[in-house]
Amino acid sequence: MDPLLANRLVFILGFVNLLCISALFLSCRCVGMREPFSKLLRSSVFARFYGFHCYFWAILWLSVITHLVIAIWVLGVPFS
Repeated sequence: MDPLLANRLVFILGFVNLLCISALFLSCRCVGMREPFSKLLRSSVFARFYGFHCYFWAILWLSVITHLVIAIWVLGVPFS
């Protein structure tokens, strides 16, 4: 794999990680129990968004593992 492509993939996957973590935080029912977000639990938009909560976890794990493998492959292990 081209090192430039690998660096770009690491960057993109890092951004995907950030988006997935944000989506997980926003789709979590525990966050909805707090006062500013409590009205969201009753909306149909949140119910549809919450339906993707498990998919966000799967995407996050896949992205984190791929990000880790590519980063170690390109940059190496710094402690060896």
